[in-house]
Amino acid sequence: MEFFENLNEASEKWSDAGKSYVEKSHEYYKLKVFQYTSDSIGLVTKILLIGGLLLMALFFLAFAFSMYLGDVLNNQVLGFIIVALTLILIGAIVYYCRRLINNTVVKRLSPYFFDK
Repeated sequence: MEFFENLNEASEKWSDAGKSYVEKSHEYYKLKVFQYTSDSIGLVTKILLIGGLLLMALFFLAFAFSMYLGDVLNNQVLGFIIVALTLILIGAIVYYCRRLINNTVVKRLSPYFFDK
């Protein structure tokens, strides 16, 4: 009978150790998910804030440059058209380089998600 009691004790210890391991693993992965979520939300928030401010700055610079070109050319409409066409050209270049941009973004963001 002593053999069965020792076996029962050992199995209870292993059972408790297994339960503890599962609980600790669950807590660890909850913390990891929280970390990745907070990092992601922080990154998106920073991108939106900085991007919004830079977009507003670009708008005002484009407007000021259009007014300047209009004064230089003595035709305000022509100044705005030149700036608009320049921005359209830059947009087309960015559109055609979108795969390069996507690859760069993936390479830059992957350490945040996979190397921690």
